[in-house]
Amino acid sequence: MAKAVIFDMDGVLFATEEMVIVCWEKIAEKYHIENVREACYECLGTTKQMTEELFLRRYGEHFSYEEYKGEVRELFQNWWKTEGMPVKKGVYELMDWLKGNGFRIALATSTRRESALPELESCGLDQYLDVMIFGDMVTKSKPDPEIYLLAAEKLGVEPSECFAIEDSYNGVRSAARGGLRTIMVPDLLPSVPETDELSEVVLADLNQVLDYIQKNG
Repeated sequence: MAKAVIFDMDGVLFATEEMVIVCWEKIAEKYHIENVREACYECLGTTKQMTEELFLRRYGEHFSYEEYKGEVRELFQNWWKTEGMPVKKGVYELMDWLKGNGFRIALATSTRRESALPELESCGLDQYLDVMIFGDMVTKSKPDPEIYLLAAEKLGVEPSECFAIEDSYNGVRSAARGGLRTIMVPDLLPSVPETDELSEVVLADLNQVLDYIQKNG
């Protein structure tokens, strides 16, 4: 019997993954960086540190990652502060139902606290979360299961008693390796045979997640 649900953030609660990549593409055009969308796809679901490592591996040790990332961050923050965070369809309905039916709710995002918390607060999602685990609270990035195991521990439940809602390949790997009941809700990238196998189910959106948990929780 499930007692908790642990959510990834970008691509699950927020439709932000594409906008971040668009920001990277603007910077890539400015500095003539090739194939940056492909690089971003490789980094989906990982921490800032691992993302930097992957970029340096792809573009060389002299790649000015911090400089470029700073410009990407400025573009992205200007966008969401002007337009508001694009909350995924069904988020509030799912959160309300979970709260009303005694589920514990946690966040397990690779994004750092200083970036993620203001985004959550801006649309009130922080009020639903019993536990928030950010990327700078763990030593190992997804696909390692550390972040999900820590979230379950802080919730006071066994990993097998938790649903994990993920959109990225690395996130699905992380949750599945931690022994959680993994639900993939694809965002930018479709499910593939590996994630089909690792996931309990692959669903189209959070409304389907609500229906699934109501019937299978």
